Amino acid sequence: MSTPLLSGAARIARTPEPRAMLRRFLALDSLVTTANGLAYAAFAAPLGRLLGVGQDLLAALGVLLVLYGAAVGLLAARRRPRPLAVAAVIDVNCAWAAASVAALFLWFEPTAAGAVWIPAQALVVAAFALSQWLSLRAGAGSVVQ
Repeated sequence: MSTPLLSGAARIARTPEPRAMLRRFLALDSLVTTANGLAYAAFAAPLGRLLGVGQDLLAALGVLLVLYGAAVGLLAARRRPRPLAVAAVIDVNCAWAAASVAALFLWFEPTAAGAVWIPAQALVVAAFALSQWLSLRAGAGSVVQ
């Protein structure tokens, strides 16, 4: 049995063309990241209270995520995303997921909602990194340039 999220991702990835699959995962990453960033920036105070994360930190992360999401979107829009740029996105996503989990235990004192949200978003980001890495690997020769 598959979850709606996994079956949705499978539908997005369903293509014989590795470059198209990679671009789709980059575009989805951009969309989710930008939407998340906009929410953090626009609703930093109530979301900060809900999650148990400082308002100023959440607002700054929101702006950072919007900029990062836009950059990933520009990469997704390229006919042939450069492997080095894709690798950088994968690395940043891995670092974000790891930092989220570390922050949960080392720096934050989250509410119950934050204790669920922070690792959940880290898992989503890690899933993007894995999907992008597998897509890049599947088309290693055809993605160049």
